[in-house]
Amino acid sequence: MLKDKNILLGVCGSIASYKAAELTRLFVKAGANVKIIMTKDAISFITPLTLATLSKNPVLVNYYSKDDGIWNNHVELGLWANYMVIAPATANTIAKFANGLCDNLLSATYLSAKCPVFIAPAMDLDMWKHQSTQSNINKVKSFGNIIINPNSGELASGLHGEGRLAEPIEIIEFIENKIAEVKLLTGKKVLITAGPTYEAIDPVRFIGNHSSGKMGYALAEEFYNKGADVTLISGPTSLGINSGINRINVTSAKEMLDACLHYFTDADLCVMSAAVADYTPKEVATEKIKKKNDDFNIDFIKTIDILKRLGELKKKQILVGFALETENEVENAIEKLKRKNLDLIVLNSLRNEGAGFKYDTNQVTLIDKDQNLTTSVLKSKIEIAKDICSKIISMI
Repeated sequence: MLKDKNILLGVCGSIASYKAAELTRLFVKAGANVKIIMTKDAISFITPLTLATLSKNPVLVNYYSKDDGIWNNHVELGLWANYMVIAPATANTIAKFANGLCDNLLSATYLSAKCPVFIAPAMDLDMWKHQSTQSNINKVKSFGNIIINPNSGELASGLHGEGRLAEPIEIIEFIENKIAEVKLLTGKKVLITAGPTYEAIDPVRFIGNHSSGKMGYALAEEFYNKGADVTLISGPTSLGINSGINRINVTSAKEMLDACLHYFTDADLCVMSAAVADYTPKEVATEKIKKKNDDFNIDFIKTIDILKRLGELKKKQILVGFALETENEVENAIEKLKRKNLDLIVLNSLRNEGAGFKYDTNQVTLIDKDQNLTTSVLKSKIEIAKDICSKIISMI
């Protein structure tokens, strides 16, 4: 998995820095090209000479050399790397990454990197558990960085608990597994719907809902980052998306249905996260309706159930739906999964504070065809997208 890949290893000032030597050796053994950036504190724990010898490349610490003025170009370093790995990552460096601070070469290079970034924290138990550290961890996760969680064990302070740097072989295996996920989805065609639909009443008014599209857009980005060929059918939203994703803009439920039917046949995976209107006005006025009477009535007709229609047409596709419930959540979601011939359903509950429409966070329960339930804690929609993607990969 790592043969001929460019690995940029960042080493921070921690007692666990000695493990960077073994990690470097394993990267080189796997056939990777390794360059190393150390913080000034890190060289107090392990010498640049050791890591330069193992990596077969000069180790970089400063922005430039005081002797000859040669500049260590952080932009070029960030663009060179296929993967950036920070191990060990201290609480200080994680805080810098979370808040965009770049007072050293490592943090400046991090801000320039376009590649996946793996962060392996190492610190004492109380530091790891501190609310500020966990807030920063969640923040860097929301940027798309991948955390390699620390182990539990004896710590340098003498305490016993979480905070111990993952072992080098564990870090290698973790990264290889993530690369394998990308290879598994490379070439797969993924169809995703997102956002609300607007059902016109007249040329200036519509019936809609509060869906922001954030969940669907996060899913589109995650599948794209995993190597998939992604088509995103989006209702009205102001969100932006990676230019490599094929975005189809629609407004009404009928337009979303037509777009889905057009792309569904060739799709391998379909994730229907859009909040599609269940009803649409029977007639749409051609001119703006004037405010004349105290009462105003609109006749509605049912829209075609897109998810059910795709479930009827499904052949080779994995079909994933969403359910937003307020009562008997699990029972209703399972019934919907069966009735619409789904492989997986993502259950949202309006009872969960901080979850649902408009929030940047969500809390969901994944239910598969065998009625296995996996419930998440409240986390960012980017992290929820990763969970959903990983579940679908396991189904593949």
